[in-house]
Amino acid sequence: MSTHCFIEPLDVLFLRGNRLFGDPGSHGESLVPPWPSVAAGALRSWLLAEDGIDFAAFAGGHARHPSIGTPSQPGSFRITGFNLARECNGTVETLHAPPADLDVHVHDGMPVARRLGPVMIDARLATSSPLPALPVVATRDRHKPATAWWITRAGWVRHLCGVALQPADWVASSSLWQIDHRVGVGLDAERRRADDGKLFSMQAVVLNDGIGPRAVHGRVGFVATVDGADLPAQGMVRFGGDGRAAAVRHIALDPLAVDHEAISRDRRCRIVLCTPGVFAGGWLPAGANRQADGSIRFACGGVRGRLVAAAVPRADVVSGFDLALGKPKPAERAAPAGSVYWLDELEATPDALRKLANNGLWPDAGHDAPRQAEGFNLIAIAAY
Repeated sequence: MSTHCFIEPLDVLFLRGNRLFGDPGSHGESLVPPWPSVAAGALRSWLLAEDGIDFAAFAGGHARHPSIGTPSQPGSFRITGFNLARECNGTVETLHAPPADLDVHVHDGMPVARRLGPVMIDARLATSSPLPALPVVATRDRHKPATAWWITRAGWVRHLCGVALQPADWVASSSLWQIDHRVGVGLDAERRRADDGKLFSMQAVVLNDGIGPRAVHGRVGFVATVDGADLPAQGMVRFGGDGRAAAVRHIALDPLAVDHEAISRDRRCRIVLCTPGVFAGGWLPAGANRQADGSIRFACGGVRGRLVAAAVPRADVVSGFDLALGKPKPAERAAPAGSVYWLDELEATPDALRKLANNGLWPDAGHDAPRQAEGFNLIAIAAY
């Protein structure tokens, strides 16, 4: 049973990325939305506190929670969805960054998107791609790519179904949050005072609170979907850097209306990464294996097919801080959220497609269970 939670910040947020800061003159940038591990940490800490688990004993592996497990051996708790979201007139909807198979530019003040499609590579054209096709968009004009736009939930469903986006499907980042630059002071741990000459700056994220000139766009927060745990109906969590307060409550959220039966009949699909993908093969998704004939076949969670093309932007690096061990987590290269993979010769039942979309791109054994619980490698199945 999935539980959808709306996380509504009550203060500015420090959503730190992977770059170190704190040295004199350094600058810390914020990442919107943050990694799903931020939501996982906040919700798990909340659940541990509500159930009276001793934090020190849990960190040392001496106390096991029924659904969270231990730091080294996660239980059934798992983040299966994490998105930026907004609440308008009592209804919460998720918001989605444009994936890599959309070429977006601005015309007359509004974004226009054209969908990329795989085009077979002529044998006379030499490329570094190991795949038989390249994702391209046919156009006579060149445009500067547009950024800082988000897709509504209804628009996201349309895109997954292969339908063109409409102007009403777009939301500008400027209507959702603002950046507030803050100055920090390095501290002297021994003398317990501000250290001389150690000033640094950082970005604070001010999400729209539904009050003032941007009130028409509603309250902005995040939606986290949790499987394998019974969360309280409402409460408070510490979210992001410095543990800023956020309110959490359960919400209703309809499933994405994607026709998995039609995708199964058509025997081809797109796989869209919804959170960063930590894959052993680098940009290649889990389940993709090179064959003796040079092709790359995909087999994961009962879904099989041939990998035809891929649109994968420059790799991200994900890490984080392990509170149980008191040290940073290993930095790992990841395929960024929004990466798209095209499969043909698909062999999958509708149920297998739904299960893969819910579980994400994780092999059946030998995978990173803590990263899986944190919500990495999540996907959406889309029409090709």
